[in-house]
Amino acid sequence: MALPFTSEQFFGVFRAYNEAVWPAQVVLLALAVAALIIVAIQRPWSGRAVSALLAVLWAWLALAYHVAFFASINPLAYVFAAVSGAGALAFVWHGVVKRRLHFRLARNPRVAFGVLLVVFALIIYPAWSVYAGHNYPAMPTFGLPCPTTLFSMGMLAFLVPPYPRNVLVVPVVWCLVGAQAAFLLGVQQDLGLLVAAALGAFLIARASAPAASVVP
Repeated sequence: MALPFTSEQFFGVFRAYNEAVWPAQVVLLALAVAALIIVAIQRPWSGRAVSALLAVLWAWLALAYHVAFFASINPLAYVFAAVSGAGALAFVWHGVVKRRLHFRLARNPRVAFGVLLVVFALIIYPAWSVYAGHNYPAMPTFGLPCPTTLFSMGMLAFLVPPYPRNVLVVPVVWCLVGAQAAFLLGVQQDLGLLVAAALGAFLIARASAPAASVVP
């Protein structure tokens, strides 16, 4: 499949974005760490808070990246922005308004897999980018689509069933879209999105299953 932009233009958008929004990348990483802490400490408001933080990340993708930067080289960016915005609204509606999303650490392979995805998104992904020769600022930092999607899928692995399936739709769709960068643009770390998509399919299938045991 032919892309409407070159690899140089693609990484050039990352450069322009990173230089323009600094130090927002640090704030976005802090939000990710805050979400993990909130899951770990478990308070009555934890589900709403984590949902709100995930909504912020997806709204940021829609407006601060797709509309403000990626649209300069790809007209489909507006479609991607609409999809990302729908993902943000799903987290707000189901997690903040309806309070249907509850995140907990449990002793099971699903949660362990989620932890691995979070670590991959926050630590391994940027290290792999540097190893591949994509140095800052011309690299996908946290807050951009692929690392944010990997982190979101990791967090969604902590969901306590039952939960609404449609909060998983946008992250899974973006896993499939973003993974194309591994094949078309040589961003090999984006192959992790295929693994995340498989996890998403499992989570969708398990949406009505009983809750797992929770770590005390």
